[in-house]
Amino acid sequence: MSIEVHKISKNYNNQKALNNISFSIKKGEIVGFLGPNGAGKSTMMKILTSYITANEGNAVVNGFDVLKYKQDVQKSIGYLPEHNPLYPEMYVKEYLHFNADVYKVPKSRIDEVITLTGLTSESHKKIGQLSKGYRQRVGLATALLHNPDVLILDEPTTGLDPNQLSEIRALIKNTGKEKTVLLSTHIMQEVEAICDRVIIINKGKIVADKKLTALREDQKQIIEVEFDYRVEEVLLKGLPNIEKVTNIIGFVYELTFDTSKDMRPVVFDFAHDNGLKILHLNTKNKNLETLFKELTSN
Repeated sequence: MSIEVHKISKNYNNQKALNNISFSIKKGEIVGFLGPNGAGKSTMMKILTSYITANEGNAVVNGFDVLKYKQDVQKSIGYLPEHNPLYPEMYVKEYLHFNADVYKVPKSRIDEVITLTGLTSESHKKIGQLSKGYRQRVGLATALLHNPDVLILDEPTTGLDPNQLSEIRALIKNTGKEKTVLLSTHIMQEVEAICDRVIIINKGKIVADKKLTALREDQKQIIEVEFDYRVEEVLLKGLPNIEKVTNIIGFVYELTFDTSKDMRPVVFDFAHDNGLKILHLNTKNKNLETLFKELTSN
């Protein structure tokens, strides 16, 4: 495994930021690390980079214990923190040269990452002159500079426009074929477009850890239907595979089924058998965003 986390806990004074967290990630996986603000995502990433230490438990990155072998861990990862630390008075190429010296990588690698991250047209500018999106690209270029085995990216696409988003998503997805990527973001479409698996954390605990393919298979079906007359909810609760009935307004009902099977014929049959007319019917299958809200809402 490229990343192994075993029973990690972290406290800030009396607040428990992480509570007995365990997971592992193998090489070639791109994992979305999701959670609301304050859930503990950035804390976990900082522990994996040996930037801070846990109060309990242990973590191993690329075979190195994050507590015992900090320098080896940091040499083998590329890290883009949420607040991208840059020197605005330095030129893009100058900044990458500076980092290349730190990592002791050949200068030819600088032109490679500039091309990879789409910085060619901006490479002659000072970092302070760049837009937020291009500054993110500089941070990503720095994370890729020493060709690390593991990438830890905290909100990597912040400030990017739709075209830039598409390019950086493609870069991360392509990079993930040969490396391990742990990606934190609030953009669910980004996770669905890039990631193989999601780990959802809430209040310092893991509340979901699943492959995206499994999540799609587990998706429940929601049907919103409007009848021409009020229906007793007890009758709707008698439908097969029904999990929840909600009267939205008037004669409009939201029916949640615990199956991905198309339940519209069942609803049509119900209306026919009970002498009802269907004025409107719409399906709303659950997606990652819906699951996220369910698992992290108070």
